Amino acid sequence: MTKIKIALLIKQVIDTRISEGWAPGADGTVDRNALPAIINPEDLHALEQTLRLKEQLGGNAEIVAISMGPQRAAEALRECIWRGADDAVLISDRKVAGADTLATSYALALAIKKVGASLIFAGRQTIDGDTAHVGPQVAQALGIPQITYAEEVALEGDSLVVKRRLDDGFEVVKSPLKALITVGSSAAKCRFCNAKRMLRSRKAEIKTWSAADLDGDLSRFGLAGSPTQVLYSEPIVTESKGGVVLTSSIEDIATLVAELRSNHTIE
Repeated sequence: MTKIKIALLIKQVIDTRISEGWAPGADGTVDRNALPAIINPEDLHALEQTLRLKEQLGGNAEIVAISMGPQRAAEALRECIWRGADDAVLISDRKVAGADTLATSYALALAIKKVGASLIFAGRQTIDGDTAHVGPQVAQALGIPQITYAEEVALEGDSLVVKRRLDDGFEVVKSPLKALITVGSSAAKCRFCNAKRMLRSRKAEIKTWSAADLDGDLSRFGLAGSPTQVLYSEPIVTESKGGVVLTSSIEDIATLVAELRSNHTIE
C-alpha cells in the first residue's frame, strides 16, 4: 500500500473556563495573544484516531498537524508532535487574521493541498466558536466525502469503517481513504505526550506559511474574505450555590444519603 499522508486540523483556542478578557474589539475579533490558550479538546480526540489508524497501517502513514493562528499556536502543534504526529504546519499571517469559518476553511483547504494529504481528520467543533462548520466546509472546498460525529475509525481493506455517534444511538458507515472525518468528544481520549518524543523534538521546527505561501485568492483570506462577523458577545458567568464539607463520620454520611434519597438521586 502506498504511504498515506493524513492531515490533522487543530486549533489553539481560548480557554473558555476563563471568563475575563473575552469581550471582542471594535472589529468583532478577540485578542487571542492576551488570553490563556489550550488545544481544542475535540481536536485531541481526532489526533488519537489518526494515531490509531497509523498503527493499523503498520506505520505506513504520515500525520501532518495543520493550524491557523498567531505564532503562539506553534505550541499546540509542537504538543501534537509530542503526542505522536510526524510534522506540523502553522498558517500565520495578518492577512488571515479575523477569519470566519468560510475564510478559515479556504486557507486550510489550500494548506492541505500543499502538503499533499488525501485523508483529513478534525475535531467536530471548537469550544470558542461552536459552529462545527470548518470540517464540512473544508471537505466541500476539496470536493471530497465527509463523515461527521465519528467515534471510532478502523481500516478495512482500502476503505475506512467509521462508527458515528447519533442522538439516539450510532451508525456504521464505509468511506474511501480520500475523505474528511470530524471526531466528537465521545471518541477515545488522546494519549499523553511521549517523554522520548518530547526530548527528541522539544525544539522541533514548526513550518510557518504566510497567505502568499498558500497561493490563493488574497481577497478570500481573513476579515476581507469573511461574510460573517461577530457583532456582540457576552460571557456566561455561573455562580455556585454553595457547598457543604462532609467528614467520614456516620452522621455526615447518613445526612448525605438522606439528601440523595430525597431528591431521587438514589432510591
